[in-house]
Amino acid sequence: MRRSAGLFVRSKGAFPKGVNSPVRFFEPYPFFTRKARGSKIITEDRDELVDYCMAYGPLIFGHAPRFVSIAVVRQLRRGTVYGTPSCYEVRLAEDVKRAYGSISLIRFVNSGAEAAGSAVRLARAYTGRDAVVKIDGGYHGAVDPLMVNGRGSDMKAFSTGIPEDTCKQTRTLAFNDLSDLSNIDEDVACVILEPVMGNVGLVRPEKEYLREVRRACDEAGAVLIFDEVITGFRVAKGGAQSLYGVTPDITTLGKILGGGFPIGAFGGKEEIMRMVAPEGGMFNAGTFNGNPVSMVAGAAVVEMLDEEVYRALRDSTDRLCGGISDALDDAGIDFFLSKLGSAFTVFLTRGTVTDYATAKRADAGRFMKLHRGLMERGVYLPPSQFECCFMSTAHSGEDIEKTVEAFVGAASEARRWSGRS
Repeated sequence: MRRSAGLFVRSKGAFPKGVNSPVRFFEPYPFFTRKARGSKIITEDRDELVDYCMAYGPLIFGHAPRFVSIAVVRQLRRGTVYGTPSCYEVRLAEDVKRAYGSISLIRFVNSGAEAAGSAVRLARAYTGRDAVVKIDGGYHGAVDPLMVNGRGSDMKAFSTGIPEDTCKQTRTLAFNDLSDLSNIDEDVACVILEPVMGNVGLVRPEKEYLREVRRACDEAGAVLIFDEVITGFRVAKGGAQSLYGVTPDITTLGKILGGGFPIGAFGGKEEIMRMVAPEGGMFNAGTFNGNPVSMVAGAAVVEMLDEEVYRALRDSTDRLCGGISDALDDAGIDFFLSKLGSAFTVFLTRGTVTDYATAKRADAGRFMKLHRGLMERGVYLPPSQFECCFMSTAHSGEDIEKTVEAFVGAASEARRWSGRS
């Protein structure tokens, strides 16, 4: 028996379905990672995989970059958590403020979900309103009032255990649909959206869409929240808001900001952020808020990001995506490849993907056949049709060549897939 198979048997006795996050499970069983460095994951079965999951986005310099490891080991000798303020959180906050002109004050938390939940609570406190608007298919972590999808009377929570009353104040909009913006009215406390959708795969905003959302929020007196947990520091140092020239009232951050360690943050306009406790009445607290290890790792990464890094990432991503497109074309597979900066998604569908409804047309079964074929050839993508893939500076030309070659073989197999494993 392969070691990962044996570990999975044991893990099913410890965790629901054997995993600590549902996105980590796939049939027949997930591999277990022994170690990772640079662009590679080494499994417990000693298989080496070129990794494009990159822990779902945080690792823009690859696994275990030396400069982060040095900074973290140095910090471990000084302590892992203090329960007091430290200079390290001030340093990282100042780095964020330099990159994001929309952020005057910031609060560090421990995950993107914490950041999103706190941002919504803050918007409600600031406006005195209850209604929340989100994008259909948008995901902001396991935050009860935001865990809904569907439209109108078909809208419902996509998790059990959430009371109907919790969702009554939530509304959904279709991404990129300007006609839907009339649902942002004077009852709405906030609109929260990923400026570039990332949790149904990568879906870019159409021209003027974000500007029109900004205008609608201004007219209604609603707070605009950009969830840049995925896009922040990934598509540009100043996030998607710097690329599209639209300024939100509150921004949530995570992933890359932590340098490979748990982190979340929400920040924005001074008059809004001054409502956060202890200065204001909107409560937020956490034992690990501003954890010094995460602060040091995050600062090490943020300070290394410059236009040269982003240019190199764009170039390597363009090269990889060009090779993938050629392989899928040659295999005769319908696909739409969406990319921005160093993030991309290969949708196995015909036509352009512009929102959740068009993303759902993708052939998830064929994708998993493609996924399995890629793994057999030493390439690992996130095990879902509806996730982003990520490049890092650690991915080499050799990695790209191996990946394209793997796509050639795996696409041929996926083309013949009939719906049966």
